[in-house]
Order: sequence, then C-alpha cells, then structure tokens
Amino acid sequence: MHLEAKYGLPQKVVFCKKCVMSNQRPTSATEFKHTINSKKKTLVINDEGVCDACCVAEGKENINWKKREEELLKLLAKHRRCDGGYDCIVPGSGGKDSAFQAHVLKSKYGMHPLTITWPPLMYTDYGYRNWKNWIEIGGFDNITFKPNGRAMKLLTKLSIENLLHPFQTFILGQKNLAPKISLRYNIPLVFYGENEAEYGNPIADTTTSLRDKSYYTMKNTDEICLAGVSMKELKEKYGLQLNDLMAFLPPAAEEIKDRSVEVHYLGYYLKWVPQEVYYYAVENTGFKARPFRTQGTYSKYNGIDDKIDDLHFYTTFIKFGIGRATYDASQEIRNRHITRDEGKALVKRFDGEFPDKYFGEIMGYLEMKPEYFMDLCDKFRSPHLWQKTPSGWKLRHTVNNDGIDDSAA
Repeated sequence: MHLEAKYGLPQKVVFCKKCVMSNQRPTSATEFKHTINSKKKTLVINDEGVCDACCVAEGKENINWKKREEELLKLLAKHRRCDGGYDCIVPGSGGKDSAFQAHVLKSKYGMHPLTITWPPLMYTDYGYRNWKNWIEIGGFDNITFKPNGRAMKLLTKLSIENLLHPFQTFILGQKNLAPKISLRYNIPLVFYGENEAEYGNPIADTTTSLRDKSYYTMKNTDEICLAGVSMKELKEKYGLQLNDLMAFLPPAAEEIKDRSVEVHYLGYYLKWVPQEVYYYAVENTGFKARPFRTQGTYSKYNGIDDKIDDLHFYTTFIKFGIGRATYDASQEIRNRHITRDEGKALVKRFDGEFPDKYFGEIMGYLEMKPEYFMDLCDKFRSPHLWQKTPSGWKLRHTVNNDGIDDSAA
C-alpha cells in the first residue's frame, strides 16, 4: 500500500547503521550514499547505509588536525587587527558553543571578536544568565538585535500554523544578522561553531552566494515567503510593513557590492567534541547546564536558552519521526560516548515526550489555544510515518524495530 510521504521525504524509512538517525531528516542524503567532494572540502567517505554526519565523524579520525590549525592561523593572521578594532564576528546566545568559540578565539589565538545575538523568543532564566556570563565573565563586547516584538510573535504563530515550525522565521533572522553586522561594521570574518561543518557543508560561504540571494530577494520581495505566507499577503492581510520584515531578509545587494563576507566554521579547523566544549564553557565563561533534564531527551546543556526550543524539537518528531533524543544520542554515538544500543534505549525512553513545562506559557505568548496546536500536530503528521490506533498515534517504523509496520517487514 502506497502511503503519502509529506515534505518530499523518502517513502522508505531507513535508519543509519552507526547512529540512530533516520533518512527522514530533511537535510540527510536519502540513500545514505556518499562520495568525497574535495572541492567543497566536505569530510565525506563512501559508506552505504551510513548517514552523512556519521561519515563526517569517521572522516575526522583521519584528519591532520595540526595542519588544520595551521590553516586557521593563516586565516586569522590575514584578518587580525592591531588598531583596537574587531577582527571577527561570533554570533551566539551564550550557549556552550558560542561561549567556546569566542573565548578560544580571544584567549588562545589573540583575536578580538565582536559577539552578536539575535535573542531567544522567550528566554529561560538560566539561558539569560548564561548569556550575561558569556559577556561579563568571558569579557566580550556584544550587539544584541531585538526584532520587532509584534512582527516576531505574529510570524512565529504563522510559522506554526502553516509549517509547524516554531523557529522558521527566527532562524532566517538569526542567519541574516551576521552578514548585515559584518557589512555595517566592516568586519569580513564570521565564525560559527560545528553544526554546519558536522553535516558536511562547505567550509565557507562566499560573497557571491550572498550577493545572488540578496539581489533576488530585494527584486522580488512580494514573492518571498516568511512563515509560509508571501510578503505581499503579510502586508495586505496582516498589516505588516516592509520595515517590519527587513530584519528577516538578507542585506540589500547594493550594501554588498564588491565587499567580502567570509563565513567559516571553527569545527573545520579544530576537532569539535560537544561534551568537551561544554566543560570548556563551564570553566571559562560561567556556563551552567539546565537545572533539570530537558523534556524529550536525556541531556541538560544543549539548546537551553529558549523556552520554545523544546517545543520545536517536538514538532520535528511530529513531522519527521525524529525527536530530540535522536539528535542527542546520534551525536554522542559519533563521539563514542555511548554505544548504538544505548542510544536506541534512550530514543525509546525519551523521544517524543511532550514538553509541557513551558507549553502553557508559550501558548499564552502566541495567543494560541493549546487544543488548536494539538490539532495542527495531527494535521502535519505524514501518513507514511504515522498510524492512528485506539491508544493514540504510533510510528510505523522506529530504530528499535517496534513500530506498527515493523513486524510486517
């Protein structure tokens, strides 16, 4: 029987042989087949049945990290300033990754980073303290850009209604902030951490791709969609003005001209182990883990600054059958902190746990009825992943091979 697979997901659910991730992750290689791409400097090897992130992790074992650090030193020497100006930008919220990035660049490599923050929609108390500690204990200047609250709330609500993606517009604004600050303050070097490099993306984004994106966007603003709604409709139906929406868009093409913006990932140059990054941030910037286990997983120190973060991972479980425990366990398997069997047990226990701690507060902020949100979740379930039973919705396939359709396979 052919069941609809939404969102362009592969019809057949396949789980990585090494971690617990499935091919339903939207940015995964659906066949789990890989080839080396030396031009883009991706660390990908041939290994059928293994996800791209595991291939990247395996490839790291063969990297000459001393040589990579030498590449980093050359890059930093090219941009380092001695006139008291900033020589690189580190975007972040003060979580463990951005805390590590900024501190190691300053204390070990003698750089002068300007930290920038697109703040969470709804700060957790401990997330805000970590941000303050990052700036005050770590010793960094910071620019925080707080977007229009009315627009941010409306776009978040529309993102949930149309895409079941609480962070869609948040991510757009966050990603576009760095090149805008780079151009405005003439700081061409931007550093992110490990996420993009971890999944095999290129080492750097060039000005050319940014210019193309900016040119198209600004020439076709009415056709651009935010939160699943065209900008034309956002203006005509929802009363937003272009000024309200500019924060979520890339810089205008005329701002770029022939100026350079280099985006690099520190995880390409330095061997990045999340647990060690966490310990470093604790010791050097006063970072503190969540005082309780994060709902939907077993960890306490990943993505803890925004109250909506937990709900976001619940929506990935609904749309793709992949919850937060799957992401956390897969990362720890790749870093050899747990075995695959241990990861499978953690997924079975925690994946899909409903994040009720902040749920009522979030619904109040968004002016959304909880029942409406739950109805949306049912609407966004893909039939090839889910089946409704007398006891509730069940996954058809799981990494533990105990899904509704696994026994028939």
